[in-house]
Amino acid sequence: MAASGLVDPSEMHVPERATREQLALAHDPGYVDRVCRGELSAREQREIGFPWSEAMVERSLRSTGATIGACRAALIHQSFAVNLAGGTHHASRDHGDGYCVFNDSAVAARVMQAERRADRVLVVDCDVHQGDGTASILAGDDTIFTFSIHGAKNYPFKKQTSDLDIDLPDRTGDADYLAALGRGLTEALARARPDLAIYLAGADPYEGDRLGRLALTKEGLAQRDCLVLRTLREAHVPTAISMAGGYAKELEDVVEIHLKTVSIAAELCDAWT
Repeated sequence: MAASGLVDPSEMHVPERATREQLALAHDPGYVDRVCRGELSAREQREIGFPWSEAMVERSLRSTGATIGACRAALIHQSFAVNLAGGTHHASRDHGDGYCVFNDSAVAARVMQAERRADRVLVVDCDVHQGDGTASILAGDDTIFTFSIHGAKNYPFKKQTSDLDIDLPDRTGDADYLAALGRGLTEALARARPDLAIYLAGADPYEGDRLGRLALTKEGLAQRDCLVLRTLREAHVPTAISMAGGYAKELEDVVEIHLKTVSIAAELCDAWT
């Protein structure tokens, strides 16, 4: 991004590590301790999808800290801010799953509330997989609204209940996806009445994704980002953006899709009124 001139290097920051106290706002403290001390069982590591290491802990703490930092920046500047990682939405209160150790969205939303920066938060999850961990952690919390639009037949095969779920059939393309998303955003904003949004801009609805099962083109994904971010901007909702999943056969495709998300955010950020 810096090489392309899209973002000035002065606008890029190394995130702080999320603290135990912050993580405990959304996770069982015992689970947090087992992760940080390297005491996860073999079964817990299998559920996460990769073995424990100090590097895994460091990445998980920094990634969660980055979403916290993006939320703060979005609220301070009343605009958009981006975490170049994050979107680890399968992590539940007391265990990780699906390559997700800590649930950065749930933690960051709770941290913003604890710091009295935001009272009501909307999570807009456009990763192709349902945000089941986010839904389970935040179930019953009417101050944080969870909206997930995802493949009906994709992982997780046992879905949780978000405040608003839109299940899409295999091979859903651009037009049908965007129509469903537009309806969902309208309903979610009306019900959530948020001070802050957290947008998971997954690259995995892409037609070339190995795990996606949907059929969005790159142009369709760009239109998705425009729809979400323009809708939130017009509603005057500061928004933190995370990258979430992406498993295309060619890594260059994932990079291109994520870079386009940041580009659209930057363009709309300049036009914020």
